[in-house]
Order: sequence, then C-alpha cells, then structure tokens
Amino acid sequence: MSMSEVKVNPGDSFEQALKRFNRKVQQDGVLSEARRRTHYESPQARRKRKAAAQRRKQRRTRQPG
Repeated sequence: MSMSEVKVNPGDSFEQALKRFNRKVQQDGVLSEARRRTHYESPQARRKRKAAAQRRKQRRTRQPG
C-alpha cells in the first residue's frame, strides 16, 4: 500500500485540497483496504466473499436496465 499524495496549488483553499485528497484516497482504495485488514480473514472466508461478490456482479449485469 502506497501513500496517497496531493499537491496543493498556491491558490487552493484548504477545502479544495481536502476534497482532492479524499477523492484520491477513495480511488486508491486505502480505506477499504484498511477496513478489510482490520480483522484476519481465513482463505476459505476470502474465497466465499469473492464468490458472492462475483455472483452479485453477474446478477447485476444479467438484469436489463
């Protein structure tokens, strides 16, 4: 996992920089990764979770509209 970095331009307000940083962290998946690593997940549970996510994704793409 790498550090998310945002360059603050001279004319930027703190709110703009914070919003850009939050967007970058969201795109990099830093928070979701940290939440996932909070507790140990056995390999069996990991496979089960990924299979369920795959089934949800297939169900979503199969339905029209």
